[in-house]
Amino acid sequence: MTKLAIVYYSSFGTGHAMASRLAETAEGLGAEVRLRRVRETAPDEVVQSVEAWAAHAASVADQPVAEPDDLAWADAVIMGSGTRYGHVTSQLQSFIDTLGPLWQEGKLADKAYAAFTSSQTKHGGQETTLEAMNTTFAHFGGIIVPPGYTDQVKFNDGNPYGVGKITGESAELDEHDLAALDHLVTRLLKIAGKLAA
Repeated sequence: MTKLAIVYYSSFGTGHAMASRLAETAEGLGAEVRLRRVRETAPDEVVQSVEAWAAHAASVADQPVAEPDDLAWADAVIMGSGTRYGHVTSQLQSFIDTLGPLWQEGKLADKAYAAFTSSQTKHGGQETTLEAMNTTFAHFGGIIVPPGYTDQVKFNDGNPYGVGKITGESAELDEHDLAALDHLVTRLLKIAGKLAA
């Protein structure tokens, strides 16, 4: 049984919905899954000043927060973050910055990694955000598993680096989003299984 850690940050809920779909699909494929949100680091007065942000924060307050051990435990990892000026959120970066001791011990290497993101607009920095996560995975010594164009579904979302959701049209996941997420996690688990063989 492949152990999969899904570690993500979501401010308004799209990333959470994407991570939840990945977890559901992975569990359906027989994986053991740890679904973990990263800790909110924005000042509470800022979070509370945006209704959708405050509502989402309240809705996930009782859900597990990511710890470095979740990555040490995993055979495969999917990280997710909204885009911030073409890069990952500061919240996800803060979590990544806690991984130095595991990195020094080599405990992040030789695992399969993939990524997902969302942005308000079509050219809102999705590719650079995904590539930023892939750069991090390379520093870990991880095996980066991009979806590429390995399935027809990737010609619908057009993103070979990971999965990207455009939230400006609708924050709800549509059939193309769900198919792209399912393909990503299925491919990741397949490669992780080969690495473990």
